[in-house]
Amino acid sequence: MSDRSTSKYISLILRHKPEVIGITLDEHGWAVVDDLIKGVNKTHPLDMAALERIVAEDEKQRYSFNEDKTLIRANQGHSIPVDVELPEVVPPDVLFHGTGIKYKGSIDAQGLIPKSRLYVHLSADAETARKVGQRHGKPVIYTVDAAAMHADGYRFFRSVNGVWLTNEVPKEYLSVMR
Repeated sequence: MSDRSTSKYISLILRHKPEVIGITLDEHGWAVVDDLIKGVNKTHPLDMAALERIVAEDEKQRYSFNEDKTLIRANQGHSIPVDVELPEVVPPDVLFHGTGIKYKGSIDAQGLIPKSRLYVHLSADAETARKVGQRHGKPVIYTVDAAAMHADGYRFFRSVNGVWLTNEVPKEYLSVMR
C-alpha cells in the first residue's frame, strides 16, 4: 500500500472517525502516536518512520506532531468537535473560496457554511482556491470581503498549513471572481 493511501486513511481517522481503529482524540484533536500506528497497522502497514515521512512530505501539511512526537493531530478539516488551539488573527482584506459550479446556486442563496466541518475553509490566493475548486468539477472562485467581515465582528483563524478558517461567510460578503 502506498503512503498516499495510508495518508488518506490517517486523515479519515484524525479528522472524522478515530473510532474506526479504536482510538480517541483529546479535546484538542491529539492522538497518541503509538495507538495510531497500532490501529492503522490493522489495515495499512505503518511504522514510525513511515508516519514521519507522511507528515513531512504531505503537500498540504495536514498533520502536526507535538514536540517529542508522542502525539499527532490533523491541522484542520475536522467533522468531530475538537479545538485545535488556533489563535484568532486579523485576516487580509480579501480571501478566496474555490468550489465547483454545481454548488454556486446554494452558495449564492445561503453563503458559505461549514456543512460537516467545523469551519469554512478559505485560501489566501486565487490560484490555491482554483485548485481546490477543480476537485469539485468546473471551478468557481469567490472573493471574500474578509476586511468587512472582520470589522463586523466575524472571527478568523489561520491553520499551521496556511488555510484560513471562519465559522461562516454570509452571502453579502461574497462575490464571484470574473
